[in-house]
Amino acid sequence: MKRWRVGLVGSGWAAGAHLGAHNLIDGCEVVAMCTSRDPDPRAFAGRDGQPLEVVRDFADLIARPDIDVIDICSRSNLHTGQAIAAAKAGKHLIIEKPVGLNLDDLRAVEAAVGATGVRTCVCLQVRFGQQFTMTKGLVDGDLIGPVHYAEVDYTHHIGPEVGQYEWNMRRDGGGSTLLTAGCHALDGLLMFLGDDITEVTSYETSSTHPDFARYEYATSSVTVLRYANGAIAKVASVVDSHQPYYLRVYLVGRDGTILDGKLWSDKIAGLDADRWTEMGVKLESVIEDIDDAYTPQFQEFYAALNDDREMERTGLGDAVKTFEVVFAADRSAALGRTVAMSEIRTKGIPKDY
Repeated sequence: MKRWRVGLVGSGWAAGAHLGAHNLIDGCEVVAMCTSRDPDPRAFAGRDGQPLEVVRDFADLIARPDIDVIDICSRSNLHTGQAIAAAKAGKHLIIEKPVGLNLDDLRAVEAAVGATGVRTCVCLQVRFGQQFTMTKGLVDGDLIGPVHYAEVDYTHHIGPEVGQYEWNMRRDGGGSTLLTAGCHALDGLLMFLGDDITEVTSYETSSTHPDFARYEYATSSVTVLRYANGAIAKVASVVDSHQPYYLRVYLVGRDGTILDGKLWSDKIAGLDADRWTEMGVKLESVIEDIDDAYTPQFQEFYAALNDDREMERTGLGDAVKTFEVVFAADRSAALGRTVAMSEIRTKGIPKDY
């Protein structure tokens, strides 16, 4: 079996988390990293314990014939250009979210990948977390019946104590509250209910706290989605809350309800009608469990490379569907009107986008 050699781009929190996952997976090896900084050799060591080779020029990294995969963990405004250049160099791609900061960027990466045929993994990794895997299993197993209402919300405090704050608060850094963080919640919703969304309505607001007044974009939004089958859903993306990180899942079906790691179902005989059934699963909101999802996600990516197929759950094709809805929501908030998904999914960019 081939041993896949990886070039890591970036030296921030995400790069460290990606490296930690790679070091746990047989069949791959991070051999070099590209960064303008001098990384901590203890934090950025390979599986042999030795510091990674540092390459300063991204063009030099993607030109190396001994590297098969480029793992992009740079700042968000660099993702698109680096992904396109790496694809043109014939490198398979791991792309930390977001793929790009606007719809035009998303389409450009989609076109480059389509033209070159490289394989992709986009780091919407919560799809591989225990809570989301369990929730998807309950829905697919018809434990709550058809879902007609859902809420998946991302709530966090991305202030000065968070390492990404200084660049994340810029429009060309974080982009929007959904792009920088809330896309995980919206992606989870699509994982559970599918992507047959007909229209999107979104509203934005911001905190007056001095830490969040510096943001160049609204720090809180609520988005309402209508599905073709009549179901409705809501996604809140709040990065200015004073609380621990919380990713909330609430799905209401014909025969039952899922609330985070709890189930109530008419379809299981003998359950107490007055209490929730605890599912015994690690929740995405438990901070020490967050990184866990990268390892199973990357394991699936390398399995797909070995089989010469697209990976399950978080290939670029899956991510495009999620970010199309993100850009529809951002457009709705900017224009103050409902946006039909047909406006986003058509070729080209609407003139008023």
